[in-house]
Amino acid sequence: MMEEMAMTAPKALKIEGKKFMWDGVDYDGVEAAKTKLAEYEKEGFEARMVEEEGKAHVYTRRVVTEVQVEGS
Repeated sequence: MMEEMAMTAPKALKIEGKKFMWDGVDYDGVEAAKTKLAEYEKEGFEARMVEEEGKAHVYTRRVVTEVQVEGS
C-alpha cells in the first residue's frame, strides 16, 4: 500500500502590493533565511523574508521581461 503524500497549494503573500510566492522551506533561523534570500536575489529574483509561526520564510517573485518563442 502506497502512503499518500499531502500536497499543499503554493503559498502566496502580497508584500508592498506585489505577489510573492513562498519557497516552501521553514528556515530555523533568520541568518539561514537571509543567506537563501541573497542567493535568490543573485539569480534575479525579488526576495523578502517574513517571520511566521516562529520560523523564517523566504518569499520570491520574478517579473518576466522577455519572452522567447521558438520559430514557426
